[in-house]
Amino acid sequence: MTVLIVEKVSASLRGSLTRWMIQPKTGVFVGKVSARVREKLWERVLSKKKKGGAVLIYSCDTEQGYKVRSDGKTSKIMRDFEGVVLPTTPKKQ
Repeated sequence: MTVLIVEKVSASLRGSLTRWMIQPKTGVFVGKVSARVREKLWERVLSKKKKGGAVLIYSCDTEQGYKVRSDGKTSKIMRDFEGVVLPTTPKKQ
């Protein structure tokens, strides 16, 4: 299972992601894709997101059962606490 969350990206990027995954909510994509397709989609998001942000969560043989990648400016920051990845909310300045 793969979950891809994008924030502040173009409609065309979101549209291209719907070719591979379903979009149950704006900016949230869910699907079961191969590792190769997942990597290609992540590369596409990184190259097209401009000032937006993205979080990729996918099944993996880890303690939590998944891995998390993030890039850009997102509303949550994914932090690693001794091998456990948890979302944190950035402090407003």
